[in-house]
Amino acid sequence: MIIAETERLIIRNWRDGDRELFHEINSDPAVMEFFGFLRNRSQSDELFDRLRRDIDATGYGFYALEERTAGACIGFTGLALTDMEPHFRKGAVEIGWRLAKRHWGKGYVTEAGRRLFALGFDEHGLDEIVSFAVFNNHRSTAVMERLGMKRDPARDFDHPKVSDATPHLKAHVTYSLAQQDWAGIKS
Repeated sequence: MIIAETERLIIRNWRDGDRELFHEINSDPAVMEFFGFLRNRSQSDELFDRLRRDIDATGYGFYALEERTAGACIGFTGLALTDMEPHFRKGAVEIGWRLAKRHWGKGYVTEAGRRLFALGFDEHGLDEIVSFAVFNNHRSTAVMERLGMKRDPARDFDHPKVSDATPHLKAHVTYSLAQQDWAGIKS
């Protein structure tokens, strides 16, 4: 199922042939630097199956990101329902991403993010899209800023799912983009 397309990318649901790449990104220390854990193949496959089921059930989730010319999955991006109450209201939608390291620095996430904002705001009628990251994850926050998202310090939080064994990963910053701000960016 294709969710959306851009000039260089296809945003789609997962296929079994994507499992190897999915495991690669979830077991790469550089990609997972701000997550504090790596997934083995079994854990990666379990998450892969859950993401695919969530997309099938709701249309929201972290979608496979395919580079159009090569026809290969390079990572993921998506619009996902958060389960982060009380930090975000029930039904809040976050934008997120994770790419294989060899695909970093090519503008893929920014390109996909713009298309996902159009999907979320123009097609799904969302009023806001949020994103959050470890406070010093400058690569991710730079993408958020390039996408036009604004830092919202009043909504920063300590992530409740981050282990006490990795306290340096607890503090998260929040960025958001409201529908009315998107209207100004896209015009």
